[in-house]
Amino acid sequence: MRHMTRTLSLVLLLATVAQSAVAADCYADYKAKQDKPLKLHYGVMQLAGDCSKPAAGKEIARRLNDAGWTLLSVQSIFGPDGLDKRKSDAGSYFLRF
Repeated sequence: MRHMTRTLSLVLLLATVAQSAVAADCYADYKAKQDKPLKLHYGVMQLAGDCSKPAAGKEIARRLNDAGWTLLSVQSIFGPDGLDKRKSDAGSYFLRF
C-alpha cells in the first residue's frame, strides 16, 4: 500500500510539472481597447494558466483590466514557434502584459 501511495504521488507531481511546462510555452494574440479617448491595440501575451481560448480570455481580460484596457477578442492560441511572425505587428504590446 505504501508503495502505491508513493507511486501515485509521483505520478501527480509529474503531471503537475508537465502541465506547468505546457502552460509556460502557451501564448495568445488579442485585440484590446481603451475609451475616452478611444485607443486600440493588438498584443501578444504569454499565458500562465490553461492553454485554451476560453481560459486565455479570462486571464487576458483580467491582466488587461489591471492596466486600464478592455479585451475585445482573443485571436488565437499558439506556441513559441508563432512568436516571430507576430512580434512586429504587436510592437510595444509584444509580451508587455
